[in-house]
Amino acid sequence: MSSGVIVVGAGPVGLALAGELRAGGAEVTVLERLEAPTTESRATTLDARTMELLDERGLLATLGTVPREPRGHFGGLPLDLDSQPSSFAGQWKVPQARIEALLGERARELGADIRREHEVCALRQSEDGVTVEAFVPDGRRVRLTAEYVVGCDGEHSTVGALAGFAFPGRDARRELLRCDVRGVDIPDRRFERLPGGFAVAATRNGLTRVMVHEYGRAPVVRSAAPAFDEVVRAWSRVTGEDISSGTPVWVNAFGDVSRQAAQYRKGRVLLAGDAAHRHLPVGGQAINLGLQDAFDLGHKLAAEVAGTAPAGLLDSYHQERHRAGRRAMAIIEAQTLVMLGGPEIEPVRSLFGELLGHRAVRELLATRLGGLDAGIEAPPKTAGGAAGAGTPNRTTEVLS
Repeated sequence: MSSGVIVVGAGPVGLALAGELRAGGAEVTVLERLEAPTTESRATTLDARTMELLDERGLLATLGTVPREPRGHFGGLPLDLDSQPSSFAGQWKVPQARIEALLGERARELGADIRREHEVCALRQSEDGVTVEAFVPDGRRVRLTAEYVVGCDGEHSTVGALAGFAFPGRDARRELLRCDVRGVDIPDRRFERLPGGFAVAATRNGLTRVMVHEYGRAPVVRSAAPAFDEVVRAWSRVTGEDISSGTPVWVNAFGDVSRQAAQYRKGRVLLAGDAAHRHLPVGGQAINLGLQDAFDLGHKLAAEVAGTAPAGLLDSYHQERHRAGRRAMAIIEAQTLVMLGGPEIEPVRSLFGELLGHRAVRELLATRLGGLDAGIEAPPKTAGGAAGAGTPNRTTEVLS
């Protein structure tokens, strides 16, 4: 007999969803292929809506004082965020690893069963449940069953592929190289467009994050992260600066792919976060969209599992979050063109610069960039009884 929910992926989105499901009383098992949480900073920006959601759950006190930046940007053009209709107006600087630790602690305290080194390799759903198979470290293949499965396993989602989700859109046309490096002394650069490309540099606590894009350079098909030397060469070509003496902490490449799942739900399988929408992570949009997916889905799916959800509640997850994702991706696409287009885009940048001089334009864009134009239903006040939900009793079967 199937019971509860399997969440695939123990990044911030999967852990946020696990906590929400447990807060709603649902049994939860989280399957993660990695042995331990990543310590890479990756995303570093939380928007106003995400801060509101964390505050509603009493999680901000644990974070302590969070640096706030009152100014953001639209396509690299400065944008004042103080007009956002939120007590958390602005951008809030929290490394992804810290958010992941916070959400993981909450999920565990509420009773989520988090199983690392479980790499999902098969998925089948029926009318009354979903069966998932995963490889574990000793080479065995185990089988788990649940009422629902949610893929929170990133841009190249195994769950999305196994369940046959369609992802209309387009592949990347541009690529950015990014790294965190220690031991370099270079000036900060805030979205600088230079003759040969685009460059960003920001140093905090001795760690410098650099991002670089060379105009017109096509994306590279990669099976692994780029070498630091590739970033060094690109940075030198664009800025004329030498960062080769630094020590890289994290290096990656990402493109401006734009694809969104046609449906966020297929029967008993759902997607959230990067598993559902793939796009340039400009301004922290990826982590914020993903967390907001999780906070919207959590109480709805918990109510569905408990048998207390009104008709159509779970389907409203796709309706609301697909619309929110589509709107966010449209504004990301516009920013990508303004920020990374070659010399031909300069007339458009000039026009946007003029438009940003108008208060109504600034307020509209600030609201959208803060995630404040897409409401997320609050969970019922009675949905906090996770402590009495009991020990998860789903079946794990060892296959080999």
